[in-house]
Amino acid sequence: MQTEISAPGAAVAPAGRPLISADDRKVLAATLVGSTIEWYDYFIYSQAAGLVLGALFFAPFTQNNPEWALILSFATVGVAFLFRPLGAIICGHLGDRYGRKRVLAATLILMGSATALIGLLPSYAVLGVWAPVLLVGLRVLQGFSAGGEWGGAALMAVEHAPAHRRSLFGAFPQIGVPMGMIVATGVLWCLTAAVGMERFMDWGWRVPFLLSVLLIVVGTFIRRAVEESPVFLEMQARKRASAAPLGQLLRKHPREVLLTALIFVGNSAAGYLLVGFFISYGSRALKMPAQQVLMACTLAAAVWLATTLLGGWLGDRIGRVRTFQIGYVLLALWAVPMWGFIDAADIGQFTAALVILALPLGLTYGPQAALYAEMFPADVRYSGISVGYALGSILGGAFAAMIAQWIISATGKSWMVGVYVIAMALVSLVAVSLVRERAGATLHAE
Repeated sequence: MQTEISAPGAAVAPAGRPLISADDRKVLAATLVGSTIEWYDYFIYSQAAGLVLGALFFAPFTQNNPEWALILSFATVGVAFLFRPLGAIICGHLGDRYGRKRVLAATLILMGSATALIGLLPSYAVLGVWAPVLLVGLRVLQGFSAGGEWGGAALMAVEHAPAHRRSLFGAFPQIGVPMGMIVATGVLWCLTAAVGMERFMDWGWRVPFLLSVLLIVVGTFIRRAVEESPVFLEMQARKRASAAPLGQLLRKHPREVLLTALIFVGNSAAGYLLVGFFISYGSRALKMPAQQVLMACTLAAAVWLATTLLGGWLGDRIGRVRTFQIGYVLLALWAVPMWGFIDAADIGQFTAALVILALPLGLTYGPQAALYAEMFPADVRYSGISVGYALGSILGGAFAAMIAQWIISATGKSWMVGVYVIAMALVSLVAVSLVRERAGATLHAE
């Protein structure tokens, strides 16, 4: 069995090893492409919720208060998060028993199918109350598949990685999140520019959902070319696949599950404001042109992609824990001042606020896969990181957009949303500071 030496920081690269081998590139491409497609599906809903879904599916319930239609629409974004732990539990159990690769293929198909069906769903005007009921049902399927996707993609990257590049490799499925956001906002931008907002509200909003069918085909083809995780194959060869990984996880590792959840809440809350709230706030509340707001969010997502890779690289250089700590301190410091730029209703200042926000988001996202993987033994690792990640999403991002809208409606002070983000960031900062740095520790079954 291969032995890797634990170190407080990054392991030293073996002499003569190529920077990234052909097999490494294949794994990284598969985890990146699959994760991008999954999160495109997830984010296209989040962004449509702020632009169109409230009026089409919930307006009849809130005729006297249109803002509540928007709040209800954002609430459906959060509903999906409630089912992510179920997806994480089931997919994590299957991934720990039958392999990471099979589960990833299933979650990709399930997510894409639910997304495409949303694009075919009649509105309230046609179907009545069944329209929002079916919308929520399909959103539940999205949440279930997302709960199982992240853990598998993260482990495929991290468990294939050499110890000295584990954090950087683990950043590749992470950048699928900003990549998914770039594609989603880019598609919305192109559509609104091509057909105009009136036609977009009428039928154009369905096109991004239907495009998911094509993306499923591409993602499935790419992922089929990737070998199963070497750690899982080693477990299988030694007949160590657990009969009940979830039971072992909750019995033996409750502290680790709790910490993984709390470490993520700050990033998740701020990230979902960037993904789903600022587009609506900029175009509806600040009355800035939707095209400009979409472009600003796309640029911020591109910076988030770059800073996520930076976070992964720093995780190998200075340690995962320290990188997280730097990121959460920066997030807390920027959470309130950024509203002065946003509320100026100037597209330059609005863009600058979101671009700066992308720096701490990347630093607290890039090293996450490696940090989480090193916290759990191999036989419960898929279950452990998936359940922790899903719980953190519920506590942080699930209702972040809805909470932000409620805070602004209730107080009339947008900067109070920054106070909420600071609270989430401090929770995560304390949680990650309780984790022992294990960069370079063995990931193989013992």
